[in-house]
Amino acid sequence: MLIRRAELHFGPVVDLRIADGRIAAIGARLHAQGDETVIDADGGALLPALRDHHIHLQALAAARASVACGPPQVQDEAALVAALRAAAAQGEGWLRGVGYHETVAGPLDRARLDRVVASRPLRIQQRSGRLWIFNSAALAALGARDDGDDPFERVDGRLTGRLYDADDWLRTRLPRARPALQALSHALAARGVVGLTDTTHTNGPDDLAHFAALQARGELLQALCVMGDARLDAEADRPGVARGAHKFHLHEHALPDFEALCAAIRRSHAHGRNVAFHCVTRTELVYVLGALAETGTRGGDRIEHAAVAPPELAAELARRRLWVVTQPNFVAERGDAYLAEVEPQDRAWLYRLRGLQAAGVALAGSTDAPFGDADPWRAMQAACERRTPRGALLGADETLTPEAAHALFTGALRTPTRPAPPLAVGAPADLCLLATPWAALRTRLGAARVRMTWRAGVPVWAG
Repeated sequence: MLIRRAELHFGPVVDLRIADGRIAAIGARLHAQGDETVIDADGGALLPALRDHHIHLQALAAARASVACGPPQVQDEAALVAALRAAAAQGEGWLRGVGYHETVAGPLDRARLDRVVASRPLRIQQRSGRLWIFNSAALAALGARDDGDDPFERVDGRLTGRLYDADDWLRTRLPRARPALQALSHALAARGVVGLTDTTHTNGPDDLAHFAALQARGELLQALCVMGDARLDAEADRPGVARGAHKFHLHEHALPDFEALCAAIRRSHAHGRNVAFHCVTRTELVYVLGALAETGTRGGDRIEHAAVAPPELAAELARRRLWVVTQPNFVAERGDAYLAEVEPQDRAWLYRLRGLQAAGVALAGSTDAPFGDADPWRAMQAACERRTPRGALLGADETLTPEAAHALFTGALRTPTRPAPPLAVGAPADLCLLATPWAALRTRLGAARVRMTWRAGVPVWAG
């Protein structure tokens, strides 16, 4: 395949040939060979393709089939009621809402949901992913009673409908049906994405096998790295699907036993496996750094989010050579809530970018979809602007150039913090062709339009 008149990786306009999965030639006015397919880039930017280094594929697919219950789609109680009632009128069985935040209508419980939808089992997930709220029909469908033995919250002996941090329990009670991923994978390819790291901490051997089967059937267009729990320690890579780090999903209010955590880290390291830690508070990060000081680190151990990373902790991250995988889109999506809820002394250290890199911390980018917007180009723009939904500037010293923001999403799945090098002959043909030159787009990355995406030289998207 020959691509003519492409702006190569922020550089000159040239022709580029793809053969056997790699870049075979770069030059001015290359000659087409035989019946070679020729594409006219018309000066559009040809860049390394993208990878999202922290995403939850099955949850994202389920969310796409759910009712949006929070910003930006739903901003107030009237809009929430309208969205839920419209969805309830269109079918039967379970109704699932996602993305709720208390800025919409305050705390939700069973009684409030009953007043909105009583005829169908309804559950709504709070934006953090840690809380589900159920109406009475849903509680009845699960067999939950006021005097029952289950993880549901009760106040004065009565079910409130709230379920905290109990997804494992819930999975055993709901009908098991994995969401289809083909449409989602196609949509991600249309944004130039050729690689994903699924960071769901409950992934086990069955999930690894499921993703491998999707790869074999061509339903998953992206290469995939799968994090999960200790059950993956003894698993091997599959075609198109690599075993990822042991993911520890920490919560400040219920941190694991320190010695047990250290033992789990050592076991995974002994299996040649890295570890990764969900850290969204200062306390969680301090706790993890203490554990890793005890166990030692392995190249590729990483911190997910590092949402609050003051200078002294950034220095420790760098000293221990820990990677940080961050989500710049959260400032654009949640920044106003952070300004209202986060302690003033921590606001300067929220979802840091340039400051972490200056401290010597290796950084990679992601969206954390469905808990964030799945569009990496919007995340890049957020990294450049650091603006909240209402326009406030949050962390002016943390902004990146458009080129540096793009680089966060180009690292290989095994080495996410190492940006893709400039496109050159012999390099894998993981490419993304944009509809415009880079100069026309760099100040509005969220408007990027992808013309074609190649994974290993094979087109996976053409629009």
